[in-house]
Amino acid sequence: MPEFKDMLKYFRIRDGLSQKELAKKLGVSPSTISMYEVGQREPDFETEEAIADLFNTDLNTLRGMDIEQPPYYLDKDASNAAQFLYENPEYKVLFDATRKIKKDDIQFVKEFIDRMSNKD
Repeated sequence: MPEFKDMLKYFRIRDGLSQKELAKKLGVSPSTISMYEVGQREPDFETEEAIADLFNTDLNTLRGMDIEQPPYYLDKDASNAAQFLYENPEYKVLFDATRKIKKDDIQFVKEFIDRMSNKD
């Protein structure tokens, strides 16, 4: 089950924020965000509420207590492209997706396989 530190990082990355940008929005230092994300420090209740509000989530989800897990892929476009590969097994050849893969990388593999099999 994810912890607060994992969920904070997930939401920050999901929304495309740097630690510095998130710190500015919350009125804390970037090092504070860094310490939150590595589990060296936890926010006070008011800051935790501000974080939940910022990411439009509830405290249980932010604390990792919700049943729903964050998606495997951090990038929604990469997730959609990987779903395409899953549904079309002929494109899985020579492909090893990692969590941090970008949509462009998946698209490159798809186009390569299309070229090799003379598909257009």
